Parts: sequence; C-alpha cells; structure tokens
Amino acid sequence: MPCIVKIGLFISLTKLLTRKRHWTSPWASVTGELTMFARTERLLLRPGWPEDAAALATAIGDEGIIRNLASAPWPYVESDAHSFLSSWAAAALPRFLMVQRTAARPRIIGCIGIDPMEDGSTELGYWVARPYWGLGYATEAGRHMIELARTLGIQQLSASHFVDNPASGSVLRKLGFRPTGRTVERSSKGRSAPSPVTEYARTVDAPGNDGDADDGEALTAMRWPETVRNEWRQLAA
Repeated sequence: MPCIVKIGLFISLTKLLTRKRHWTSPWASVTGELTMFARTERLLLRPGWPEDAAALATAIGDEGIIRNLASAPWPYVESDAHSFLSSWAAAALPRFLMVQRTAARPRIIGCIGIDPMEDGSTELGYWVARPYWGLGYATEAGRHMIELARTLGIQQLSASHFVDNPASGSVLRKLGFRPTGRTVERSSKGRSAPSPVTEYARTVDAPGNDGDADDGEALTAMRWPETVRNEWRQLAA
C-alpha cells in the first residue's frame, strides 16, 4: 500500500503545518496564499476552477448521486456547478475535485472535502460518479483527507450517510469510521425532504482499516455494467 504521507504532496508544507486549523483559502493563489494539489495512486486531487463547470455537471448529474448529498439540487445543471465552483475559495476547510489520471485527458470523477458543521464538528463528505463506483476511488481519496486532517491538527472527524445508501457506510468503515449509534433526520435538496442518516465518527490519530480493496459488496452491486461505464467515459472525455 502506498504511503499517503509521501504521495499526499503539498506545496509549502511548512506553512501548512503552522496553520493548523486556521485554514484560509489555501488555493487562492491570486491572493498570494497557498495553492494545494495532491496526488494519490490514481488520482490528482485539486481545486475546482470555473472552467470545470461543464465537466463537473456531467459527472455529478445523476439523481442516484444527488439524492445522497445534502446541499446539491436536482436536477443539477451547469449553472449549479458554476455556483459551487465560485464558492470554492471561501471554503473554511479544504476540498478537492477527484481527477482520474489517465494517459488521455484527465477527467473529473468526484469531489471530496472536510467542512466545519454548526455543532462544531468537522465532517468528511464525498461523491463519486457512477461509472467509477466500486473501484476504490472514494477510499483512496478518503485516506488522503484523513492524513490531511491529521496535518491540520483536527482530532475528530464525523461523517454520515442516508440509511438507504449502505455503500457509503462500507467506505466509511474502511476508512476507520465507526457508527455512533445515532440515526437522525437530515435535509437533502435532492430528495426535497428530510431523510434519516446514520452517523459515524473517527478519531483522526486512531489506526483505521485503510486497505486497498474495492468499496464493498453493496457498492459493487450498484455499479453500471462495463459497457455502459465505457460509453459514459467516452462521452465525458
């Protein structure tokens, strides 16, 4: 298994270490601050830019994805992607587009980030485009985010998934998250109504099950057939 500390490369790491939790738009290079990128085994994790709007809307424009998110609307159109990308530099904590590194043109296949919540917790959230479900991309990017949280001095991470989306729970458990025993109602713009979610937590410094296997039987069973996945990738290229 690759060493996340080594492959999660940051620009100006010393400045990042001194910032700890005081994270101020690190990718806003136009203001003279940090621009952050990271490489994992198969992914480039990078900021989102306005010119990504069309590709982002294509990747996330699937009701099966949107209904498992809290703040994304359905239907999701390019103007929604523009709005999301325009707010990137104002994010209090880091987020990344997942970009698959390929021999051809790299393509956006998801998004991952950590966000401060109203109750004072720090939450991990992510999504992956359907053709890439079950291939371990969420786990791969999630391991990087846990290492980044550790670098920032974040001690505890929370996460949740809607109860009818057990595949996400499989990913979280592989990342060392454990159920808290709480099930609460959470709003979802994509569902147009609150729905129950299962809550998870992880102590960042605690060892996790960070294996390289796929994302679990529940997610693998939901994957598109390979022929459909290839057609989608060609359209998105």
